[in-house]
Formats: sequence, structure tokens, C-alpha cells
Amino acid sequence: MNTAEKTTATNKNRYAIVTGGSRGLGFETAIGLLKAGISVVIIGKDPERAKNAAAKLNEIANSVTNNSNNSEPDQKLFVQARVVDVADAKRFREVLAEISKSFGVPEVLMLAHGVMSEKMSKTLRTTDEEWRRVLAINLDAVFIALNQVVPAMADARNGRVVVYSACLGRMSGPGNAGGLAPYRISKAGVNALVRNLAHETGMGARGLLVDAICPNHSRTDMGGPDAPRSAQEGAQTAIWLATRNFEPGKDQTGLLWEDNQVVPW
Repeated sequence: MNTAEKTTATNKNRYAIVTGGSRGLGFETAIGLLKAGISVVIIGKDPERAKNAAAKLNEIANSVTNNSNNSEPDQKLFVQARVVDVADAKRFREVLAEISKSFGVPEVLMLAHGVMSEKMSKTLRTTDEEWRRVLAINLDAVFIALNQVVPAMADARNGRVVVYSACLGRMSGPGNAGGLAPYRISKAGVNALVRNLAHETGMGARGLLVDAICPNHSRTDMGGPDAPRSAQEGAQTAIWLATRNFEPGKDQTGLLWEDNQVVPW
């Protein structure tokens, strides 16, 4: 543990783990969490990109801290970055364990990593390699993060789990079938995983919320420059879910959301 980690690990700050936090939707989500007063540990695959993203997020964290009315030194927001390929299951789990050891139980687990499958990856044309690549990142890594981090959050009876999914993973509605098979199926698996975990942990009654979001088509490396939404717009629902007030028995969790509204599975 380095000096910075020793300092932040003992402070009283709330913090979030944000996978895919070095770019696109994950980066914009990290910004929103910082502005809500939640420190962040971002996870990215590329070392240089993660370093640059952390530097930018630190500027935002300092601005939020300096503009707040809280003068307590142990309440200063912090930003840390970790580098790992989430497709490397063993190493990903180790990094998550290291983060929890350094900073304690997170209040928010934000899973914003993901990849698109090849355009022609229909079920009967997808190779073993393409299937494994997409499922390893989009579904397996989500399971690993939930399995590694959420037990302590559930025990603490306080936490928000938000997973970036996609409307293409629904079983109903327009445009829910045909083509991009690994991607669609991986996101359908994410939706099912979120629903199952929410039921296993009490549907919010025990203080843990578990939800998936559809960010819609956003301007990211995956979505392309011509997408109708900015990455900031695509991240808004995730930030809302991570910070919303929740009343058990009245409000809902364990669902797929788009624009702060429930989307039918």
C-alpha cells in the first residue's frame, strides 16, 4: 500500500469502484459520482489512458472539495486508478480484492466496462474466439465483480450496484433480436444476473440496491461519433441510480432502467 492509499484507506469518505472508468460512459459516471460527493477508484485496461483519466478526475475532485462547505481534512475526495484487463478473471478478482483491502467496503459498485461484438456475429457465424471474447468481458467479468465485492456490501446493508447493460438485451420490445448475437446474449445475461442478485439480497429491503441501465446509443468509442446522445447524457441514469433516495416497499430495484424509468425486460 502506498502513502496515498494509507491516507485514503482510513478516511471517512464514501467511495465507488467504477470499471471502464478511464473513458466514455464510465468516465462520465465517475465525474457525476465525484460531484455527488463520492470518491472513485476507476479501473481501466490501458495504463496511459487510466493515468490521464485519473488526473482529470482529480482536478474535478479538488474543485468539488474546495467548493464544498465541509472543511474536515478527512472528507477530501480522492481518485485512484487501477489497471487490469477485466477479461483476465484471476487478475481482475485480485485487483478488486486489493481495492477493498485498501479502501474498505465501497458504497457504489459501478460496472461500466463492455465491448461490442463484430457486426456479422450472428449465432451461426460467430467463432469460438469472438463468442468467448465478448462473453468474458460483458458477462463473466460482471459476475466476478459482483461475486468478489458485493458480499461485503450486503453485509454492510448499504450499497448501490449499477451495471451498464443495453436495451438490446431485452426479451421484449422493438429491435430485440437478430444479429450481434454475442453482444445481445451477454446483455440478456447481465439483465438476468441483476434481477437474480436483487432477489437474493432482499430487493432493497436490506439496504443493497442492484440495477441495470440502458444508456441508449451514446457517443463513445463503442457508440461512434454520430450517436444521438453524448456520453454525459448516457451516464445520467447510472448516476441517479447510484445516488437516489430509496424507500423499501415503495421504490423499485432489480430492474432495467432507461432515462430514470423502468424498461420492460
